[in-house]
Amino acid sequence: MDDFALRHLAVCRRFGDAVAAADGNWQRRSPCEEWDARGVLEHVIGFHDVLLLRPLGLKPERPRDDPQARWRATYAALAAAFDSGRAVRSDAYPLLPNLTRDVLVHTWDLARAVGADDRLDPGWCESFCAGLPPDHDALIASGMFSAPVAVSGEGDPQVRLLALLGRNPFWPNAL
Repeated sequence: MDDFALRHLAVCRRFGDAVAAADGNWQRRSPCEEWDARGVLEHVIGFHDVLLLRPLGLKPERPRDDPQARWRATYAALAAAFDSGRAVRSDAYPLLPNLTRDVLVHTWDLARAVGADDRLDPGWCESFCAGLPPDHDALIASGMFSAPVAVSGEGDPQVRLLALLGRNPFWPNAL
């Protein structure tokens, strides 16, 4: 397994921590205006299905009414795809750094929504900040990100990453 795959699975495990902490709080609003906490989870499951799992012929069995089990099944399928080398050979593999960045940011979204630990690995944040295009209009034009949020000072890597991707790093918990 290469470094991209290892990092993706590590970020997905961190997302799993937020999923575990969300128990009973799935209706809380998230920093993503479109979604509550459950919507964030389903979005992350969905883009893994569409971009990685389905093209590889993998369809995890997921219960409809157990969000945590839904994520565990998704993670298990991802781990199997990477362990076997199938994911590395897929057409979606070049997208993996962007998918990993999205899972990382959605980890923060979910953790903030449910009042869980929202700290992200500073090294991961720094790496993803460095990989962003210098033209913020390109990010906005993708339709996936809002305009960068102005923050005072440089901030830590997590604050910078979130702000550059249109998140308010100081968004209040929904408690």
